[in-house]
Amino acid sequence: MTRPHPEVPASGLATEFADAEDSPGLLLWQVTNTWQAAQRAALKPFELTHVQFVLLASLVWLDPEAPVTQKQLADHAAADAMMTSQVLRTLEERALVRRGTHPSDRRAKALEATEAGRDLVNRAVVAVETCDRQFFGAVGDDVGRLTALLKRLAANRRG
Repeated sequence: MTRPHPEVPASGLATEFADAEDSPGLLLWQVTNTWQAAQRAALKPFELTHVQFVLLASLVWLDPEAPVTQKQLADHAAADAMMTSQVLRTLEERALVRRGTHPSDRRAKALEATEAGRDLVNRAVVAVETCDRQFFGAVGDDVGRLTALLKRLAANRRG
């Protein structure tokens, strides 16, 4: 078989990596998928998807004394605004979140976790953090360093 282009290696993929396992992007993809599967399993007893958990936990985490807008919630969770709206609708249908009138911006809705939402997410966070400890335990004492590196990557989304 002839190679389609002189720079394309015998593998057929014109990549800078001699081994696919050297690609940080591929590794992040693989690790993320494995971690998300573990989180889905941890959240199944609570009947929450991972994104529902993240948005509900973020809402409870944000200042309970100040009204939280959908945009603030989406920004905090680094979530798409349209997807955030759809997930909030589901959480609202389950009586886990309330949307009310924002006191200073009539165009915005003020979000609030209901008592049932707070209770559920506080039970679920125990399972999520247990899952994280087990999953990230594989890096042992390097978990602090891993967290610091992830924070550096997360800072890129903020500009």
